[in-house]
Amino acid sequence: MKITLNVTVRPFNLDYTLQCGQVFRWEKHGSWWYGVVAGKAIKIRQIRDVLEYEGARTDFIGKYFRLDDSLPVILSRISKDVYVRGVVRKFHGLRLINQDPWECLISYICATYKNIPAIEDMVNKLSKQFGSVMTLDNNRFYAFPSSNSLSSATISELVQCKLGFRAKSVHEAAKQVENGAVSFVELGSMSYEAAKRELLKLPGVGSKVADCVLLFSLNKLEAFPVDVWVKRTILNNYHEHFDDAFIRKASAKKSLTSGEYRRISSFAREYFGEYAGYAQQYLFHNERSACQRA
Repeated sequence: MKITLNVTVRPFNLDYTLQCGQVFRWEKHGSWWYGVVAGKAIKIRQIRDVLEYEGARTDFIGKYFRLDDSLPVILSRISKDVYVRGVVRKFHGLRLINQDPWECLISYICATYKNIPAIEDMVNKLSKQFGSVMTLDNNRFYAFPSSNSLSSATISELVQCKLGFRAKSVHEAAKQVENGAVSFVELGSMSYEAAKRELLKLPGVGSKVADCVLLFSLNKLEAFPVDVWVKRTILNNYHEHFDDAFIRKASAKKSLTSGEYRRISSFAREYFGEYAGYAQQYLFHNERSACQRA
């Protein structure tokens, strides 16, 4: 049954939110977005200030798309300068998504050294191979596999899903989640710093992966993941906050050392404040979109 939700009083742009690279299981067909979230096949579209959707309850949609976040307040807080104010105006209505921590963890372990189409391919292959099947509008969809499914899989089976060297990390992380060594509830209750230290103990989890999991699934809105796009926009537009030698060194290569990562991320968290993660996603989407158009 189709349900509608008016979002006039809480600005929201569905296309920006689903196109900005934070999630990997959504595809647009015509005016409708189709995705699989928490084992449910969902379709949703936006017509001006109204959302129409099937496959989920209103409270679920509200929580998933963080519709209760006070976006005007958040965007006002992160609009520290002319540059970011322009980016915020350009993509007004983009919201962070409240992802499932387990799926987010595995997705971002898969994301290491991969572009978004390749990540989507890996995640979809994992889901098709190990997840349960469902239908919507006569189309097949696959739930994201459980920790039990992936911990029970062989490394060879995971490699066949194009995971490459990431297969061992995914397998080991799945085992640790399955046996209770990792508790997402406990991580969510910790401070940003403490939760990040725990995540960094997991195989395949470096600073960027940890920050993505913290930001996109554990409500740590101060997290500021740094990838090649974010590094570029920070060094190009906030260069006055760094010395020339650091900028030359960090700009000359694709990967950052752990120290360089900390320096950029720490600057951004201090500069943008408690909602630095929102600034990150706006800046990331703007930089990546500009390069795609070039």
